[in-house]
Amino acid sequence: MSDRFTPPGPELFQLPPLFRDGPAWLTKPVLIAVLTALLLIAFFWSAFANPKIVPRGIQNLAELGYVFVRDHVARPFLGRHTDRWMGLLLTIFFTALVWNVMGVVPLIQYPIAANIAFPMVLAFTVYFVKIYQAVKHHGWSGYLGALLFPKDLPRWAIGLYAPLMFMENFLNSLFTHFVRLFANMFAGHLILAFFSSVGFWFLFERLTPLGSLVGLVGVAMTILMTAFELFIMFLQAFLFTLLAAMFVGDAIEGNH
Repeated sequence: MSDRFTPPGPELFQLPPLFRDGPAWLTKPVLIAVLTALLLIAFFWSAFANPKIVPRGIQNLAELGYVFVRDHVARPFLGRHTDRWMGLLLTIFFTALVWNVMGVVPLIQYPIAANIAFPMVLAFTVYFVKIYQAVKHHGWSGYLGALLFPKDLPRWAIGLYAPLMFMENFLNSLFTHFVRLFANMFAGHLILAFFSSVGFWFLFERLTPLGSLVGLVGVAMTILMTAFELFIMFLQAFLFTLLAAMFVGDAIEGNH
């Protein structure tokens, strides 16, 4: 038993392999990622394998999710191309959402988007789709020309404008896409771990009249922050998918 309260830190995310002699890559986040994929496959298979004209139960829930992504994420940026890209956007949204929600599921309690490798993979997927679609629809010269050398820009400004736009579209947009999701889940998990540790330590490990009040505050804040974090989890999944739709839409339509 510790004599002094030590707040949790980045060590929460430094997880060892699941098995002593197992491969180093086989960790808890990898297992959760596999579980997430299986859960989503089972969910959508149950919803749409034998769809009904009047949706009920799981199908009704899945259709609500579909309509939300279609109307609030895809259509504003993809317009007439919406239906074609719904498979990708629906997968990204629900994957990011379940990854995040795993942070408050009992016994799991680890948002794997707080491990930067996972949101990075999703962001790179969107990035390559974006570049491919831009080149496919406009060619390299058309894509880079419209992006770096707009016709209405004075010649003297090209030297400053072109490098900035190159950095923004090929580096900064990619970096901020996955870092936003990662940073929010990383910070949120640390905050929840801190308040829950405060509650446990002052109520169970070092119970005193004054400490019990601090412990109760820790428990109350854990409950409050869990509710707030659930909202952030949904919001970050929404924003990540919204940016994906914007990047793909810009690549297709040429609005760089």
